[in-house]
Amino acid sequence: MNARLAVSFHAIRRSLAVGLSVLCTLTPMLAQQPIDPVRSTAAWGIRTYSTPTVPPVRLGNSDRLAGMVRAGKLYLTVQDAIALALENSIDLEVARYGPLMALWQLNRAEAGGTLPGVPSGASQTQSVASGQGVLGSQAAAGVSSGNNGSTNRGGGNATISQVGPVTQNLDPTIKGAVTFSHRSLPQPNSVQSITSVLVQDQRVYNSSIQQGLLSGGSVTLSYNSNYLDENSPSNVLNPSVAPRLSLQFQHNLLRGFGIAVNSRNITVTRNGVKNSDLTFRNQVTSVVVRVLNAYYALVGGHESLKSKVSALDVADRLVADGKRKIEVGTLSEGDLIPVQSQAATARLDMVNAQTSLQQQELQLKILLSRNGVKDPILAAAQIIPVDRLVVPDQAPLPPLQELVAQAIAQRPDIALEKANLVNSEINNLGTANGVLPSLQVFGSTTNSGLAGTARSVAGSAPADAYFVGGLGTAMGQVFRRNFPSQAIGAFIQLPINNRQAQADSNIGNLQIRQSQLALQKDVKQLQVDIMNAIVALEQSRARYDASLKSRALAEELLKGEQRKFELGASTPTDVVRQQRDLTTAQAAEVSSLITYTNARVLLDQTLGSVLETNHVQLAEANAGKLSAAPSVPPVSSDQK
Repeated sequence: MNARLAVSFHAIRRSLAVGLSVLCTLTPMLAQQPIDPVRSTAAWGIRTYSTPTVPPVRLGNSDRLAGMVRAGKLYLTVQDAIALALENSIDLEVARYGPLMALWQLNRAEAGGTLPGVPSGASQTQSVASGQGVLGSQAAAGVSSGNNGSTNRGGGNATISQVGPVTQNLDPTIKGAVTFSHRSLPQPNSVQSITSVLVQDQRVYNSSIQQGLLSGGSVTLSYNSNYLDENSPSNVLNPSVAPRLSLQFQHNLLRGFGIAVNSRNITVTRNGVKNSDLTFRNQVTSVVVRVLNAYYALVGGHESLKSKVSALDVADRLVADGKRKIEVGTLSEGDLIPVQSQAATARLDMVNAQTSLQQQELQLKILLSRNGVKDPILAAAQIIPVDRLVVPDQAPLPPLQELVAQAIAQRPDIALEKANLVNSEINNLGTANGVLPSLQVFGSTTNSGLAGTARSVAGSAPADAYFVGGLGTAMGQVFRRNFPSQAIGAFIQLPINNRQAQADSNIGNLQIRQSQLALQKDVKQLQVDIMNAIVALEQSRARYDASLKSRALAEELLKGEQRKFELGASTPTDVVRQQRDLTTAQAAEVSSLITYTNARVLLDQTLGSVLETNHVQLAEANAGKLSAAPSVPPVSSDQK
């Protein structure tokens, strides 16, 4: 019966293990999907107005983790720990979106600014072409009757739409509007309309395409067509159509002029794409440093636990030896009390070391997993660090000037500070240009046409045959340029005192000077940081050498005291004192090892060489998938 239960229990455990393995294998497959937004694959006209699909966040771990667990234990080298963290760190996953957003910001900047939209529908319903119908005839003659709602569109329809150093809209923009209206207009003077109420049915078609120029201007090609049908007996062309085709141009000559000024946002965001890589490198460095410190703290925790277990074994042996000596009468029970107290203290120290080790293990697990201890395999696994704390042979460091030059060349934060200074100078092109007055030139050329159905009006000459026809007749007039109109002009704006632009320019220049000094200050502080890191490394090595000798001496003293105790020439109190000294020396040695390792990592971090020292490829870290195989071979399915 017991054998059957054992077999069933083993089968259940094997099934659960297989199930968990499959689950943890499927989840990473989902986790390693790309995070880049996916553009629509529809036709151009639809794709332009389709929102790209952003994949969901990746919450699972990579498949590297599941394959490294052996019989509930995760054997880790420091390189394996770094690889797991680079693939599964939630901080790095957040940072991977930075370069993607920088690319989309560049895409946005390359589109330029935004120009005013098309006229509102209300203004279109109130417009008629010059010479079309009763109201158009009045407008052409410079006469308007009361309450007729007419609008004089002016010569060439040229407007000042944008001034100042604001980048034009660099994407071609097509606009269109259609208006249908029915109006009843009372006529206080019916001499021309020959009706007391003028009733109109009107259809207005407007369309245009506009292209901004990076040099600081814009070109607009627009088409307008008015259809009019009214009840006036005096209208010799009714219904009629009046198309118009116009080309308009405007350009800044002072403020807002020049490619460098108008492309400054594009240049800054293009630099932002490069800077996003530096920001990501900075984040990768931070993750690697945290993993190194956590890994070596765990190694130190294991070494500390070993020393505490060893101290407890020695204390237990002393208690056992003391009890035998009491039985034979060579030791009093009072002499055993210090030994028993030491054994209790050693047991408490061991428990404290175990709990501290568990905390250090938990901290490392959080760095190695995207979902922390929610991963069942990682939660149940015990981390066994393979690498040990060692102090390499002392090698002379390069001169301080070489180390400073190396740090300036490799530190991402220094590179970011330099890049931000460059961006500030580029942005200041706009504020410097804004001091200039606004001067714009604009021009337009317009071709108009007019045609309609001829009607006989008593007392009036018949309609000119040239205007009799439909839209085709009117468009022929447009393309033959029978009725051309041209306009050219200039606009100038001179702010008195110009204090706002002067203040903006001076503030920008002063901020650049501050940034230049801040960069110099940081470079200067870098020398201090490197010197402090070198001193910390040398001091930690000296501390380690001293602790190594102290521990070796404490071991010899304990062995000698134990031999004397066995020969009856020493007391338990003396042995306990030597045991305490050895425990203190062992703890100091482990602490000095950890301190040296942290100092070495700090020096690499100060020099900006953490990634190179630990063989980290930034491209692989950004992809979230490292090519290097685990140092500890993964477990096969049969071994699981």
